[in-house]
Amino acid sequence: MDMRQLVGRNFARLRREKGLTQEQVEARSGYSQQYLSSLERGRRNPTVITLFELSQALGVSHIELVKPVEDG
Repeated sequence: MDMRQLVGRNFARLRREKGLTQEQVEARSGYSQQYLSSLERGRRNPTVITLFELSQALGVSHIELVKPVEDG
């Protein structure tokens, strides 16, 4: 899987698990809702710093954003 798609899927899943909207993550992170939407669709190539800041906004480890989804 493309890394951008993996990050986007993980971000969207984690955001939903935390019960957060894109707008709430925008307020916590400073990244626009449009950016977050593009990220979730795999259209952004976030930097390491962006991954770290977004993980902080979600309250998870940055590793969770790049971790392959385990089938099972």
